[in-house]
Amino acid sequence: MYRVPAFAEDDPEVLGRLIAARPLGMLITAGPGGIMAGLLPFELIEENGERRLRAHLARANPQLAELAAAPQVLVTFQTGDAYVSPGFYPSKAAHGRVVPTWNYAMVQVRGTARLDDSVEFMGAQIARLTEAQEAERTAPWAVDDAPAPFIAAQMRGIVGLEIAVERMEGKLKLSQNRSAEDRAGVRMGLMAEGEPLARLMPDPG
Repeated sequence: MYRVPAFAEDDPEVLGRLIAARPLGMLITAGPGGIMAGLLPFELIEENGERRLRAHLARANPQLAELAAAPQVLVTFQTGDAYVSPGFYPSKAAHGRVVPTWNYAMVQVRGTARLDDSVEFMGAQIARLTEAQEAERTAPWAVDDAPAPFIAAQMRGIVGLEIAVERMEGKLKLSQNRSAEDRAGVRMGLMAEGEPLARLMPDPG
């Protein structure tokens, strides 16, 4: 990932919060079948000082064979993006030397994957993922709300995935290369348009 110093983010706590907020990641494999990509909801966990991504795939997913043959993977998380109009910049009125751009926040994770189709692994992974996504709802759904035989049948159709994180890096392109006045203009412009990315931008005032 191309990163200039102003946009680089390597704090694992910051990157973990970004993943938790937008956990749908793009799993990219490069096995015998060539480069493949697919979206999966992930959870990032830390145990004994080591970070892991966990998810599950359908048994019919062709990436399973790729993972078994070539376990080195890349997972990308696009955690927000927004078009930045030159009209947001106060400097446009001053000198006009401005152009449109795109702000975004993303995380890339590289690691080694392993597959696990044990009931214990998949049951725990599905329960945690569900709890994380349902927690803010007024009437949260739980795995136990469905009949046990139905859940057991569903689990027979999936395979668990765990990725040992070897490198995690982020890029937060949030107008840090602009003046304080222009950054404030971008933040206000994005907020006025209801862009969630504006929440990631620090208030320059």
